Amino acid sequence: MVHHTMPSSSANASKASSTIQPMISRPLRVVLTTLIVGMLAACSTPPPPAPQRPSAGTPAPTAPVPGDTGPLPPPLAQGKSRWVPVHWSELPGFDSDALHEAWNAWIKGCERPAPAFAPLCAEVRRLSIASAEEQRAWMVARLQPYRIEAFDGRADGLLTGYYEPLMDAARLPGNGFNVPLYRLPASFERKPWYTRQQIETLPEAQAALAGRAIAWLRDPVDALVLHIQGSGRLRVTEPDGSQRLVRLAFAGTNDHPYQSVGRWLLDQGATRDATWPGIKAWIAANPQRVNELLWSNPRYVFFREEPLDGLDAAFGPKGAQGVALTPGRSIAVDRQSIPYGTPVWLASSGPQVQLARLVMAQDTGSAIVGAVRADFFTGWGPEAGDVAGRLKQGLRLWALWPK
Repeated sequence: MVHHTMPSSSANASKASSTIQPMISRPLRVVLTTLIVGMLAACSTPPPPAPQRPSAGTPAPTAPVPGDTGPLPPPLAQGKSRWVPVHWSELPGFDSDALHEAWNAWIKGCERPAPAFAPLCAEVRRLSIASAEEQRAWMVARLQPYRIEAFDGRADGLLTGYYEPLMDAARLPGNGFNVPLYRLPASFERKPWYTRQQIETLPEAQAALAGRAIAWLRDPVDALVLHIQGSGRLRVTEPDGSQRLVRLAFAGTNDHPYQSVGRWLLDQGATRDATWPGIKAWIAANPQRVNELLWSNPRYVFFREEPLDGLDAAFGPKGAQGVALTPGRSIAVDRQSIPYGTPVWLASSGPQVQLARLVMAQDTGSAIVGAVRADFFTGWGPEAGDVAGRLKQGLRLWALWPK
């Protein structure tokens, strides 16, 4: 189920990261000498661009990994989860993942690294021009994989998806564009403010938002999608007829709890399919009940407008870590289980995608709760939205922590 993703501060990320027990480094002279030679040889081969959506295919079993020997450290306790040390050969697809795609996300994470990973960032940046074999050798030398489990020993969890919607909008209302997307109210104070229904119906709420509209959409359901995702891209028609591509970034909420409209439909017995395609099918069959559906979620999101030019357009919005998300390589996690900025090995097999890959924990969300729980950033636009809206399948996670 698609859900709202809410940013938080980098201070929280640092605090979460500091709760992991530190590990003692091992000598790396031989490995690093090999890496330096390999990196110089690889300088002429730039990495291909990151994919815009996850690739399908059954991951091959991982072969024995060179250097993956010796005794394992003790388990670690991290907030809501237990981390159990394992050998690299336990990670599905470790010998076949296109690691350079994840390196783009890792380098982004090094713009605001967690304390435990800050000392590694110089090496991470240098390794962006290395081969996959050299990147793997460095990971084995520098990091220890831990299988993430709940305290009751369960290692299986849930993977869902989220994305950045792309919608047509107008700077001024009219010609069918009559659904506003608002900035924060001018005199906004953090407290339970008006509910979604009250914002759309009470004169005093409307007065507080007068002149605060960033742009206008045609469809109130599209506005709800933006509210749930927490950000989006708009193709805005300006008053002079020109068009601009801008990003709407999360600015705040009315402080009411998020309620899933899919859950509301299930509780009503109105549908058995709570994916976005199922919800849209119900809306098409019940247009007279759209407001009832929308108002079942009292949370309302306010935005701020950001430019979307050049390199910014090649990445997603900023996540809770404070860095831009990378399609197919950034995930949202429960920050009480996995600190922001942690490289994570993700394995998930289901009807939508087959995944066995390196990802980065760079975001969180109000519905992302639990030890083995992740939301997979699929990118932007309708194709990414289709994958995200249907993605709901099993999950296993391994945290990769500095030795």
